[in-house]
Amino acid sequence: MNTHRKARWAVRQSALPAVVRPCPDCPGTRHRPSGKIRVNASGKLLDVWLLLSCATCDRTSKVPVHERVHVSSLEPARLVAYENNDPGVVRELTMSASLATKNGYRLDWTGTWALETRTPLYALDDPTPLGVVVGFELPAPVRVERLLMLGLGLSRTAVRRMVGDGRIQLPPGLGAKAHRDFELTLHDRGAVDAAKHPELPGAPAEVRTDLSHLGSPGTPPRSSRPAAAGA
Repeated sequence: MNTHRKARWAVRQSALPAVVRPCPDCPGTRHRPSGKIRVNASGKLLDVWLLLSCATCDRTSKVPVHERVHVSSLEPARLVAYENNDPGVVRELTMSASLATKNGYRLDWTGTWALETRTPLYALDDPTPLGVVVGFELPAPVRVERLLMLGLGLSRTAVRRMVGDGRIQLPPGLGAKAHRDFELTLHDRGAVDAAKHPELPGAPAEVRTDLSHLGSPGTPPRSSRPAAAGA
């Protein structure tokens, strides 16, 4: 995209997803990582499990990560990370879609992310398109329409209108769920600002969100605040 102006939005992790599967001891279905990984050796063969705790009864259960694999098939650093309950590896395994599919459970991403926006200050009448890079800190599937509503501070109706008018251009559709980085372009930024300011000419009456990321030239930038959201 040939835009000279760039802004960045970041989908930040606020929690790990819940593992949804039946608990053998109670009616609960939600599990959280215990923070531990168990490694069992039988000669040169290893079993590795991610340990979970039932959110209802606290029962510990195991998710197979490796079963009966030869010790030489694992990178030494990886094995050390398993043995030391490395938090980064626990996070990686908990969020792994392939591990969830392999073991027949699903991940619930509700309440796991917040959107942080960092939009530089530009003149409201600047006609140059603004490119927005959306980066994901975690692979939470987030509906594109929801991201735009949070990032721009607009209603669903206003977002759909601007996409339909071509003032917002983006690769995925509004109903798509993104979980990887992508870039969108805002054309006619003044129209976005009018939508966020009911007192400005042309602003839709149903929108009441004020402008939080732009100001007049020379105005000190306001610090960005994450917008909490569910998946």
